[in-house]
Amino acid sequence: MKRKLNESLTAYGFLLPNLLGLTVFVFVPMVYAFYVSLHDWNALSPKVFIGFENYKEMASDKEWWKSVNRTFIFTVIYVPLLFAGSLFFAVMLNSMKQRFVGVARTMFLLPFAITSVISAVIWMFLYDPRHGFINQFFDLLGLPKQQFLGSTDQALFAIIVVIFWINLGYNMMIFLASIKEIPLDYYEAAKIDGATGWKAFWNITFPLLRPTSIFILVVTTIGSFQVFDQIMVMTKGGPANSTMVSVLYIYKQGFEFLNMGYASALAVVLFLIIFVLSLAQLRLYTKKD
Repeated sequence: MKRKLNESLTAYGFLLPNLLGLTVFVFVPMVYAFYVSLHDWNALSPKVFIGFENYKEMASDKEWWKSVNRTFIFTVIYVPLLFAGSLFFAVMLNSMKQRFVGVARTMFLLPFAITSVISAVIWMFLYDPRHGFINQFFDLLGLPKQQFLGSTDQALFAIIVVIFWINLGYNMMIFLASIKEIPLDYYEAAKIDGATGWKAFWNITFPLLRPTSIFILVVTTIGSFQVFDQIMVMTKGGPANSTMVSVLYIYKQGFEFLNMGYASALAVVLFLIIFVLSLAQLRLYTKKD
């Protein structure tokens, strides 16, 4: 009993710093955000308690719901694209000769090592409608130049490309590590039965990557609902609010219009949306056949 008690105390001792960090930087701010959402507050004058008036205002705020809709569109495009792309390149790297794998992994991980602001600035130069490299390349091919970030139809998709480029290498490495853990005996047995290539991937690799796939899908979905940095730097929600996603709308309400109570209410609702989606994904992906 004494040994078990010591082991438990040791385990909780190692967990304590993380629990303290979560409490101070996650749980307490969440509770405080809900508290602020029940007040009218401009961050300068004293808070005025108004109950659920901010939530009632949110229900009729068309711009907020448009931003939520844009966030859903972003997620529906970005998450499957990143999942499929990272899995594809992980399988490709796994089949490469060992001496090339290190160089390839470094190249894929470089965008993730660059800060999001620097990445956004680099792509702003690439997307420049007059002198950007991409439009110069289009000009060489005889294709018309595109507005990219200046177009209401193209801006959101252009940002999706940037965030995809940044996160591809990280997710690919997670998949690659999981693929390396699959015993080679399975593939040798499948080869004897004539299952190679696509059949081996579909019947062995993909099913055994299920836990990793669930993790990446859930985390990527959460991240897509929290996208902010690149959009803030590249478009600030424009043109004509075509890239005004939920987090950016909350930021503007809180720090530009100083509607801290209303912004907190929006943040609480966004948290609930992400929480429900995450639970739904976990229920869906972990459901046994």
